[in-house]
Amino acid sequence: MNRSNASAGDGANLLALRSHNTALVLGLLRGAGAEGISRLELAEHTGLTPQAVSKITARLRGEGLAAEAGRRASTGGKPRTVLRLVPEAGHAVGVHLDRDELHAVLVDLDGTVVGERCAPLDLGAGAEAVLAGVVRAAEELVAEVLGPPAARGPGSPGAEGLRTPATEASERSGASARGERALGGRALGGRGPGKQGPGEQASGKREPGERASEGREPGKRERASERRVSSAGEGAPLGGAALDAAPTLLGLGVALPGPLDHVRGVLHRVTGFPEWDGYPLRDALERRLGVPVIVDKDTNAAALGLAIGGGGADGGWGGGSFAYLHLGTGLGAGLVFGGGVHRGARTGAGEFGHQVVQLDGPPCTCGARGCIEALCLAAVARGDLAEAARVLGTGAANLAGLLDIDQVLLGGRTVAAAPEAFVRGVGAVLDARARREGGHDGAVPVRLAPGGPRGVAEGAAQLLLAPLFGHGNGG
Repeated sequence: MNRSNASAGDGANLLALRSHNTALVLGLLRGAGAEGISRLELAEHTGLTPQAVSKITARLRGEGLAAEAGRRASTGGKPRTVLRLVPEAGHAVGVHLDRDELHAVLVDLDGTVVGERCAPLDLGAGAEAVLAGVVRAAEELVAEVLGPPAARGPGSPGAEGLRTPATEASERSGASARGERALGGRALGGRGPGKQGPGEQASGKREPGERASEGREPGKRERASERRVSSAGEGAPLGGAALDAAPTLLGLGVALPGPLDHVRGVLHRVTGFPEWDGYPLRDALERRLGVPVIVDKDTNAAALGLAIGGGGADGGWGGGSFAYLHLGTGLGAGLVFGGGVHRGARTGAGEFGHQVVQLDGPPCTCGARGCIEALCLAAVARGDLAEAARVLGTGAANLAGLLDIDQVLLGGRTVAAAPEAFVRGVGAVLDARARREGGHDGAVPVRLAPGGPRGVAEGAAQLLLAPLFGHGNGG
């Protein structure tokens, strides 16, 4: 037996366990709110020993993430000290890139929105224009709420206290990567800005609207953005002040229409904008901003936000299963089973709008014909909301029959413009299906998703926050 290898493995396991236990405690502190929770209660809820809880909470207090919230009478002995989360100790930016609009929010550790930006956007304008819009919105939010870099003193409470095994190991070896911050047992973004993972090849994909150069080996061709990066120094942020100068900023989550590769942060043929195929959005933004970035589909981000804190009896909808159907400039679904977002083996689950329900129907922007998205948006365009809701309900009924979900939540700007019409119309289709099938459980309930127009952006911020509090599939 190789004792040195075994020792290294044991150390990694211990670090992972420490991160997991810390996430459990942080999750309970957040759930307790301003009233706080005692160390004894933390031990009872987590199954950890009182000594372990004391060590974790001492570390969290030392890092500015937890603070005393007063004292509570006990059944015997001296009153118990209760602890609370310090929301302002960490922040995340969430960005929703729609086909014609950018919506960005800055949230604290509680998920409370403390800053917001909304601006027009043309997703087909090319990478430079889109990235510039994201950078501008993120930097404006951080400067407005957290202050310009010069105003952030070294004593500010910071996200540097949020540790991962990856960052702790790299610090011990003296090779801590630029911009990596601790979160939920993994380094967000998977690697430092501008760096390739082990065994990865450069994508060789072109920027939207850019023609491939001739006579250059695939994967070696420079993009305009890469030339700018190299002129500013390897991996250096471009644009304004680097966001990693904000000590409490954990990173940035970006949500946009799919399909895309969530794990690698690479876009596929975004519906209506196939020129984005193969574009490494995550890496491009990490180079620009100098902080970790996570990219996901808009529907998945919204579903994650709902699962964690969307207004259910337990503060979210996450105990069971639901489908979040997003009807805006397109149509898609976010699926949640057992409290976790289901992305599928290739992170492509939820392309709900492109199930064909009318053979040889009208053409869809995805290249097929008779898709629910094409039929639904066509009905909306001609002002027939009842027909749009009926088509959407047909797809929802198919989904409910296939997956036996607990409920359907509706969101998106088109639904928000006429919520009653869509909730009533979709519900009627599901009611009719339930009557045909019989049984005593009734139809799958249909509700309007909370969150309003910024629900996707808030969910995008949760891509950063969720792993910190033990929701392992957030990022």
